[in-house]
Amino acid sequence: MTAAVGTAPPPAGTAPAAVAGPATGVWADVIGQPDVVAELRAAVAHPAAMTHAWLFTGPPGSGRSVAARAFAAALQCPAGGDGTCHACRTALAGTHADVHRIVPEGLSIGVLEVREIVRTAARAPSQGRWQIVVVEDADRMTEQAGNAVLKMLEEPPPRTVILLCAPSLHPDDVPVTIRSRCRVVGLRTPTVQAVADVLVRRDGIDPALAAWSAAAAGGHVGRARHLARDETARLARKAVLDIPLSLISLAACLNAADDLVGSAKEESDRTVAEVDGAETDAVKASLGVGARGPGVAAASRGAGVLKDLEKRQKSRATRIGRDSLDRALVDLAALYRDALVISAVEVPAGQPVVPLAHPDRRADATELARRIGAEGALRRIDAVLAARTALEQNVKPQIAIEALTVALRLPA
Repeated sequence: MTAAVGTAPPPAGTAPAAVAGPATGVWADVIGQPDVVAELRAAVAHPAAMTHAWLFTGPPGSGRSVAARAFAAALQCPAGGDGTCHACRTALAGTHADVHRIVPEGLSIGVLEVREIVRTAARAPSQGRWQIVVVEDADRMTEQAGNAVLKMLEEPPPRTVILLCAPSLHPDDVPVTIRSRCRVVGLRTPTVQAVADVLVRRDGIDPALAAWSAAAAGGHVGRARHLARDETARLARKAVLDIPLSLISLAACLNAADDLVGSAKEESDRTVAEVDGAETDAVKASLGVGARGPGVAAASRGAGVLKDLEKRQKSRATRIGRDSLDRALVDLAALYRDALVISAVEVPAGQPVVPLAHPDRRADATELARRIGAEGALRRIDAVLAARTALEQNVKPQIAIEALTVALRLPA
């Protein structure tokens, strides 16, 4: 049962937020979640009914973090989230003094990072109406970090709100002790049409490309935008979906594994190269590295800071590479799912065609269904899921992916 936050009234002159109506203001980017928006608007409009801890759950791409950030902005806004005031703009941009975000750069969220935010959140708000902590990917918290958050949930400061984001309510994602102290907000995958509409309206994407990207991304808003904007991403997806029908020999399997792992490493190297250099230079400048005079002694003591930065950068690169591989595995599993659907479901003449996860690869899914059947598709889906688990357990990517592609090999 969630505990009510202190009942201090909002500042004088505060206008209650509208509870009903279309998604506007800070809610405009919360795609395909009208019930969630209505619930959050109601909480903003009635502060006495607010709870101190919220847990946003939903599948990847459903907009958990987007909804949490919009809620944080609305809580700080005197008008309940109009999207135009200073409080809204700074909260959404991540620069509001009383909105603190924890976003994992590496493989996990550590206890030191959480404790620092917890100490800050215990103070009275300096500008806004609340002190707000947003933990994105809360399922990546270490056990010690989770315990630090749990202590804050058990003894919440009177004007502090904690917003956690996780894929599901499963104990592997969120411990029961934390979940039981939160008000749960469940998001769903947006419809393809809703995603396509926002790509056209907000990003100016061509309607045909927006429709294709939304369908290819399976309702994942962020990935749909990436596919629509980046031809390299579209080519990478094509290369992954070309793999199943190419696995006709052991050599082909090993080559496919090399391509998958190599592609993930290239993406990781490309991404970190854009960030690491500037980040390292900024830290060196702050430490006075290369300076002469009194600053030299301080610079020599900064070796530990640089070593810690290098460790964080390495962890970030590992995470980016694993996320890239995981995205490829999800695409492969979805293609085998399409083959299973085509093999197992008989559509009467004149009835609508069964929707597929990769509608643009229906021909490939049909050929896979013919060659491996429903049982073969199920076995291969299990193999993909096993590979994802192996990567989570720190099995070397090359070994895990080679074992996978061999398991996916087509029958002679």
